Amino acid sequence: MEFKRFWKLYRKNRAAVIGLILTIFFLVMAIFAPFIAPQDPNTGKLTERLSPPFWMEGGSRRHLFGTDSLGRDILSRVIYGSRISILIGVVVVSVATITGVMIGLVSGYFGGKVDAIIQRIVDTLLAFPYLIFALAIMSVLGPGLKNIILALVYKEWVTPCRVIRGDTLVAKEENYVEAARAMGASNWHILIRSLLPNVMASVIVVASLRIGWVVLMEASLSFLGLGVQPPTATWGGMVAGGRDYIFQSWWITAFPGIAIFLLVMGVNLMGEGLRDAFDPKLTRGKK
Repeated sequence: MEFKRFWKLYRKNRAAVIGLILTIFFLVMAIFAPFIAPQDPNTGKLTERLSPPFWMEGGSRRHLFGTDSLGRDILSRVIYGSRISILIGVVVVSVATITGVMIGLVSGYFGGKVDAIIQRIVDTLLAFPYLIFALAIMSVLGPGLKNIILALVYKEWVTPCRVIRGDTLVAKEENYVEAARAMGASNWHILIRSLLPNVMASVIVVASLRIGWVVLMEASLSFLGLGVQPPTATWGGMVAGGRDYIFQSWWITAFPGIAIFLLVMGVNLMGEGLRDAFDPKLTRGKK
């Protein structure tokens, strides 16, 4: 699909455009966090602890979103926390998507025993709730950035694998695949040069939709104390740290919670817009 035609279809979906704007906003915030954040996110003053947002009585313009129980600036920690969430989301989804796509192509194209074995593995992993599965792995590996990425990648690949397998089962019966076989092309040439380009639309859509889910999983693990450890700012860790002050200092949990909501909503809206733009049938159905 040409970019101009794709963008024309995409921008007709106002929700998708809003999602794209929100996603770009958080991405820019994460990249330029050292230049945007007004304070050091890990340094606080106990004399300024639990300071409310600037518009409330006792608030200060030095801390626009207030401070936490250690006197650290909430706005700065929210800004820096976006780096962890987006980094984990992008890395996990990238690795899992590449792995899942290649396994899905092999499973769908070769079929038979190869497909049966791969799909039984996929079914087994899908039988376990995602969060419980990640918790089990993190309890063995321990908390930390690398370990949380490994724990999430370990199961995340099954979703793109299942989707691409389905697309491959349909695509391998097309005439261009038969023509490639007739010309003597190898199986791997057909997989990479013929089938992969024709399932890329599904790959992009699935990857964009899964980023929001991975961000939620990272926030959940951080909330439970199994994510990236303090003093590094993470949204889930900030929400957990404000539980004891939820009634007297609501801003400690409210602002990172709002950030999680907006990022996940933005990525999901963007992903749904991509799906509609890539699928002409869905696009026509909305007219």
